[in-house]
Amino acid sequence: MKLTLPPGDFRAFLFDCDGTIADSMPLHYIAWTRALAEYNCVFSEDLFYEWGGVAVAEAVARLNAQQGLHMSPERVSRRKEDFYLQNLPRLKAIPEVLEQIEVNYGRIPFAVVSGSTRESVTASLNALKLLDRFETLVCAGEYAKGKPDPEAFLQAASKLGVAPAACLVFEDADLGIQAATAAGMSSVKIASTRRVLHEPT
Repeated sequence: MKLTLPPGDFRAFLFDCDGTIADSMPLHYIAWTRALAEYNCVFSEDLFYEWGGVAVAEAVARLNAQQGLHMSPERVSRRKEDFYLQNLPRLKAIPEVLEQIEVNYGRIPFAVVSGSTRESVTASLNALKLLDRFETLVCAGEYAKGKPDPEAFLQAASKLGVAPAACLVFEDADLGIQAATAAGMSSVKIASTRRVLHEPT
């Protein structure tokens, strides 16, 4: 399936990572489930996808508030990252986004704008052999307000030296599309790759 890009003379592409470049959402959900099981915390798959684009620390804070828990965002994040990294050999790229990266690499600069940690994003892109395609990464903990706030996208545009209106955003999450719009950027919605992915036996 090919992506249909909006018309425009775009001078930079900004990509979300999880669910956009990397078909990683099912692997992240497995990691969340395993990390939260240590606290008897329930995180439904529906809620996980609804919160697409929300940084890990913010998700933990919301779950604490909902379920009367006192989980440490730092510890949960660390455990979740460990479980995710264990599953990296199973990671694949999303074909239609990979095609855009391959066709446009070297023509215009690319950035990744993610609600995941720099460690997680770097590991995913390394596993896909794509890390060298991106001039800059903007990851969780490197901006004050997460998506749908435009801050992270604006930060990426500034780092690339490209005006927001000349940036095209690739996103799978509604929060990310809202953030791109708030930043004054055009966007492309990537279809969800949600599927049941079981633990390896």
